[in-house]
Amino acid sequence: MPRATYRLQFNRNFTLRRAIKLVSYLHDLGISHVYASPLLKACPGSMHGYDICDYSQINPEIGSGKDLEDLVSTLRRHDMGLVLDIVPNHMGICGRENAWWWDVLKHGHASRFAGYFDIDWESPDPRLRGKVLLPVLGDFYGRVLERGELKLAHEQDETLLCYHEHRFPISPDTLTVPPAAVAESLANLI
Repeated sequence: MPRATYRLQFNRNFTLRRAIKLVSYLHDLGISHVYASPLLKACPGSMHGYDICDYSQINPEIGSGKDLEDLVSTLRRHDMGLVLDIVPNHMGICGRENAWWWDVLKHGHASRFAGYFDIDWESPDPRLRGKVLLPVLGDFYGRVLERGELKLAHEQDETLLCYHEHRFPISPDTLTVPPAAVAESLANLI
């Protein structure tokens, strides 16, 4: 049982390797367990780690699986434990980095990952049934559209809707023109 914890906030500036160097000091303070911020892969540049985009790997910005093993070994040598901050609904929607979320945005309810997310596919508003509603626009849709802030792009064999720094995949099933033709049309506009 933990008798005293010390929280470590991992990010690109405070890595697993740096934490290893603190273990002896924390032990001398009477700390029994290190309480770690999320260690799973977060959106690039995350300073807190709560915007997880891949639950299958350690965040490469804070270290490797080997670095985590070394931290755990060092803690054990000092009779200390590790408490991991794991909250299943902490997730980053940072574009392609989160492959499951990207697939849901691209394929909707037909995505093989759709069941992993708490999405209300049966909205009381019939216009929203079967759709994912994301509150990302900084103004009313009509105003954003009039100002030309919504743009189409073609990247990595996908047609995207772009809004400032945000990128959203367009479902290939909704395109009446093949993605390659969209890319060619977009190229001709430039």
